[in-house]
Amino acid sequence: MKILTWNVQWFKGLDEVVDAARVIKHARSMSDFDAICLQEVAVNYKDLTGATEPDQIKALKALLPGFEVIFSPAVDELSPCGGFRRQFGNVIASRVPVRQIQHFALPHPPVEGAEPKPSMPRIALDCTLQAPWGPVRLMTTHLEYYNVAARHAQARALRELHLHSCALAAKPPQPKPGSPYETKPHTMDALLCGDFNFEYDSTEHASVVEPGAAGAWVNAWDLLHPGKPYPATFRIFDRTYGPEPVGCDFFFVSPSLGQRVQSLVVDQETQASDHQPVVINLQD
Repeated sequence: MKILTWNVQWFKGLDEVVDAARVIKHARSMSDFDAICLQEVAVNYKDLTGATEPDQIKALKALLPGFEVIFSPAVDELSPCGGFRRQFGNVIASRVPVRQIQHFALPHPPVEGAEPKPSMPRIALDCTLQAPWGPVRLMTTHLEYYNVAARHAQARALRELHLHSCALAAKPPQPKPGSPYETKPHTMDALLCGDFNFEYDSTEHASVVEPGAAGAWVNAWDLLHPGKPYPATFRIFDRTYGPEPVGCDFFFVSPSLGQRVQSLVVDQETQASDHQPVVINLQD
C-alpha cells in the first residue's frame, strides 16, 4: 500500500503558476499511490488561485478518477462580498474503500505576547481505509506556522487523538446494528502525515512521539534510518521563510504498523510547490 503526502500550496509552483494537473501528474510519476494526502487546498480564494479553477476540489475529482476525494476545510467562511463561501484545508483521496471519515478541529489558542501575528484554525482529517490486511486509519494535517503556542497544542492533540482511537480499538463500544451506533472499524493501525511546521529535533516532534499507555506515534524515518538526519522537505529552493532547508513533512505510524514500513522517499527535485512530496510504502 502506497501513500503520498504533499503540501501543494494551492497547487502553486515556484514559477508562480497554479496548476493542479501538473502536481497530480508529478505525484503519479513518483508512485502508483493508493491514497494521496494534500495540504493547502483552496476553494474560492481567487487571490490565491488567480484565473485558474477556483474550486480545487472539483478539479481534483476530475484529475483523480476512481478515487474518493474527501475535503476537510480548516477555514470555511463567507467571502467579503457575501456572495459565496471560501474554504481552505486538507484532502485525502483514496482508491481503496473509505470506511469512516472523521474531522477533528485542533486547538487554536491566541498568539502569545503583545505583538499580533497571523494565525488560523487547523484541522486533522481522519479516514479509515480498507487496507489489504484490514482497516487502517490515515490522518493528515497542517499545523500552525506563525502561532507557536497553537502549534505546540496541536502537536499534543494529535498524540491524544491517536491514543484515544487506540483505546476505542482495545475496548470498542457496544454496537446497535442499523443505526449510527453500528459497529465501527476501530483499529490501532494508523498513519499520520502532513506539513507539521516543526522540525525533527523540536519539542513539538517530541510531544507527538511521546509514548503512552496504548502506544504512540513513531516517525517512520526512524524505523528505516535510525540515527540519520531527516531529509529536507521545505526551503530547498525558496528561502522566503528561512535561511536553511528544513524537514517538516513527516509520516508517523503506529507501532502496530512498524513492520509493514518498507520505504520512505522524499522527492527533493520537484518545484511544483514550495514543499517536497513524501511517499511511504507499506507491505501488504
